[in-house]
Amino acid sequence: MSGHKVKISGQEIEFNCEEGDTLLRAGLRAGLGLPYECNSGGCGACKVEVLEGDVDDLWEGAPGLSPRDIKKGRVLSCQCIPTTDCEIKVRLNDKAVSVHTPVKAAATLYQINQLTDDMAEFCFKTDNAATFEAGQFALLDFPGIVGSRGYSMCNLPNDQGEWHFIIKKMPGGSATTKLFEDYKVGDEIVIDGPYGLAYLRPEIPRSIVCVGGGSGLSPEMSIVKAASKDPRFDDREVYLFYGGRTPKDICTTGLIDADEDMKAKVKNFNAVSDAEAAEAQGWDGAVGFIHELVAKTLGDTLAEHEFYFCGPPPMTDALTKMLVTEYKVPIEQINYDRFY
Repeated sequence: MSGHKVKISGQEIEFNCEEGDTLLRAGLRAGLGLPYECNSGGCGACKVEVLEGDVDDLWEGAPGLSPRDIKKGRVLSCQCIPTTDCEIKVRLNDKAVSVHTPVKAAATLYQINQLTDDMAEFCFKTDNAATFEAGQFALLDFPGIVGSRGYSMCNLPNDQGEWHFIIKKMPGGSATTKLFEDYKVGDEIVIDGPYGLAYLRPEIPRSIVCVGGGSGLSPEMSIVKAASKDPRFDDREVYLFYGGRTPKDICTTGLIDADEDMKAKVKNFNAVSDAEAAEAQGWDGAVGFIHELVAKTLGDTLAEHEFYFCGPPPMTDALTKMLVTEYKVPIEQINYDRFY
């Protein structure tokens, strides 16, 4: 077997890390609950200590590590590739064990659906089945671009190997610039997944509230699509709240209307934050931040719901703070993966 052996300190646990794989991805592929959230260097949830052996750091200065972490010898397991056999110190988390073993596969772009001026649905196909839970994400590797990028699937798992991602073009973003300006049908990338812990738990007997901002709409579309087709939600509500800066950023109505199950089941609410643009473009919907619309719509019933959300950090931070401090929503009813 190629690669290097990785031992977890203080436990009779050892796994193999294939050549080029990170500590985190290899551990998850081995069925271990290595803690993580974003899997791309931003959040810091995957910190470990390397007690023995050597690793290559893919992203020195990644925001997920503080100066104190560096001083204490901690590294991000999602950014480290072992170059020798290693021993690491980490506290495993059963909740982080992958429901589906992540698989790396070549993928071909077969369709692009433009949704707004700067957001589109990119549809890829692999030879293997697209196996994931609604709300999870995959890591995409682009030829010529260093580092993987995490994007959430917006479709449902399928045997045809179709992976759909709603992606927003980011100013100065090398990956999204390449996707939007250079990629055409027939081009290839590598998809590695699924990952993510903020996926739909339909067995929890509560109505659900999905909240998205920007390309954070992608996993929420997958979740509401799955819920609208699941008979366990026949007697529960399914809400989708989506916020954009201007009316031109709102595309949820068309996406929901294109699916009969979602059209019949999903209650959709949208808000724009730019009041001047709202007035100039004749917007007659809510104006303000999306977490404010959530509170205005559901108010004192918020604690009765299960929450799934994804979006810019200011949105997720404001929403979490509001739910927990103002409406006493138990933290275990709040599901989101941190992306920074």
